[in-house]
Amino acid sequence: MNSKKLLKNTVLMTMFSVFMRMIGLSFQVFISNSIGAEGIGLFQLVMSVNSLAITVATSGVRFAVTRLVAEVIGERKQRDVRSVVNCCFLYAALFGVLAFVLVFFNAEYLARYWAGDIRTAMPIKILSFGLIFISLTTVTGGYFTAVGRVGRAAIIQLVEQLMMISFTFYALPRAAGDMVSGCTAISRSSVCADMFTFIISMSVYFADVRRYGKSSGSKKYFSRLVSISLPLAASAYARTVLNTLQHMLTPAGLRKSGASAEDALASYGAVHGMALPVVLFPSALFTSLAELLIPELTEHQVSGNTVMVNKTVNRILKLCLSFSICCAAVLFTFGEDIGLTLYNDVSVGYYVKLLSPLVIIMYMDTVTDGMLKGLGQQLYTMGVNIADAALSLAMVFFLLPIYAVKAYIFMIFFTECFNFALSILRLTRMADIHINISDILLPLLCSLVSVNLSLLLLNVTGCGGTKLGLAVAICLSALLCVFLLRIFYALSPGKSVIRM
Repeated sequence: MNSKKLLKNTVLMTMFSVFMRMIGLSFQVFISNSIGAEGIGLFQLVMSVNSLAITVATSGVRFAVTRLVAEVIGERKQRDVRSVVNCCFLYAALFGVLAFVLVFFNAEYLARYWAGDIRTAMPIKILSFGLIFISLTTVTGGYFTAVGRVGRAAIIQLVEQLMMISFTFYALPRAAGDMVSGCTAISRSSVCADMFTFIISMSVYFADVRRYGKSSGSKKYFSRLVSISLPLAASAYARTVLNTLQHMLTPAGLRKSGASAEDALASYGAVHGMALPVVLFPSALFTSLAELLIPELTEHQVSGNTVMVNKTVNRILKLCLSFSICCAAVLFTFGEDIGLTLYNDVSVGYYVKLLSPLVIIMYMDTVTDGMLKGLGQQLYTMGVNIADAALSLAMVFFLLPIYAVKAYIFMIFFTECFNFALSILRLTRMADIHINISDILLPLLCSLVSVNLSLLLLNVTGCGGTKLGLAVAICLSALLCVFLLRIFYALSPGKSVIRM
């Protein structure tokens, strides 16, 4: 995949990701207005168990299919592409069925002892029906990423999101007024969306894979698949179990700090289910890019092209740094207004503003992990993520009952910095990284100028406090920041951060 194609695919994936996140955020607002902050907290408990089930159902297969397909293409063995994907389908089907059996027949146990709330039993049981569809769809997603067909992958994700929203819009108003019925309706909608997405993704896959001809029938890739997937799966199991325990203990820890059961779920829902999605919303660019970098860097590594590896790593890190600093400035400046506009909740806006400086670390960590995986360091990244999850669990267990929500916010900050520090140190051993102090100060200066000019414009025009004014101010801040950076870098020979 050449630089122009990587840029084209990144832009395409970003446009779709931003669009879907806009839809998803609006959908989240609709759900929060329907079932409340406490209901959001309860559904987050359901999803923590479902995340564990999805981890078992997929068991590392997405990265494995992306890596293996990229390898055979890099080795000019295109006829083996279908054989690789067929092996991955078999692997995914086995683990998808296993996950369904484990969850369906143990839903009450998982609800009581994992989610910590028996009311989550029915939604957990319903979601188990979608696991086999998710595991098989994951294979097609990895294939499309590996072969550079990101447009098809994006359309499939968009269809899934729209299906989920459509089914929920139909089912949620018809559910009983309590939040348990609302969570059950959302779960049913999710399964229906998973099924439709599976049908569409398989149809698109079979239409696309014909260009590689008939399968070579080679079975040798299954052992290679297992050698890649199972270590990743074991690491993912450990991390997801720790994360699930953390999500389970968070409301319990808040209750021990003196909060009522309702207030504990509401606080958990406000931070984890409302504020964090807003903070993570702009990361669509680097979530897409991190995934696309896996086959890109794998091909360079397999061919021994260290020059392109170093060039790609440095360019992406600097681009991400500039982007994340701009996002942090915008979220810090307009965080409270965003919380009030989206959720009509002052506390959500406060958490958005509080978490805004962390986006620099979070976004940089996302793209760093993607590059490490592309360079064959997937086991290291999983080890770091496990350590991160274990540390989070320990802090929730010991600090939350004493310091309540403050401890939860501190935990997010500390563990994100811990994770990124270990990841970037590893990347410096895999590539020759050069980041100057000007690469930090220049985006910071441009961001401060941009947001303050936008605030001045709001005050002069009298549009402050309106939804339209907020939207214009955010968009203007982003455009001004990009414009100023382009000017500064155009005047600096040898620098090329704003273009690929």
